[in-house]
Amino acid sequence: MTYDILLALIVFAFVSSITPGPNNLMLMASGANFGFRRTIPHMLGIGLGFTVMVLLVGAGLVQLFDRYPVSYTALKIVSVGYLLFLAWKIAHAAPTKSKASEGDPMTFLQAAAFQWVNPKAWAMALTATTAYTPDHTLKAIVIVALIFGAVNLPSVSTWTVLGQQMARVLTNPRRLVAFNWTMAALLVASLYPVLWPN
Repeated sequence: MTYDILLALIVFAFVSSITPGPNNLMLMASGANFGFRRTIPHMLGIGLGFTVMVLLVGAGLVQLFDRYPVSYTALKIVSVGYLLFLAWKIAHAAPTKSKASEGDPMTFLQAAAFQWVNPKAWAMALTATTAYTPDHTLKAIVIVALIFGAVNLPSVSTWTVLGQQMARVLTNPRRLVAFNWTMAALLVASLYPVLWPN
């Protein structure tokens, strides 16, 4: 992997990790509803889950999708359905007074598994493993995965902190409900590029 490709990959990893998407919007909502400390397993699950996803996608899933295009379509349908379910859960998150008894943040394993039904994660993994590993060697794929792992954690932490800071404004239950519905709507809106690609 040349220096130019490596630099371009780092920029791509940062931009794609820091911009709004299902992971970041859910982390922002979790930071607002549960705080930073309780959201740490969620953040770590995203970081490790996506790193493993890049490794596996690079190691062979791309070939499966090329050979059986219907498998990618099926994955997209499942992903959209699951994201709509998550949007519903965010919109109906418990108000501040009852959240401790009625809700829990996403666990490490849930967040890691979520990467496999996250359309943005699939787009990032497929782009990274096809555009930034021209020779498709295992070494190049491992480098791509490690770069994403290193860039991803600070990026997702930023969204959690942003949500946590917003929690100060969201002490009023009505504002919290409005925030949760807004986050749910943005999560649904993040499906637009998946459902209607250019």
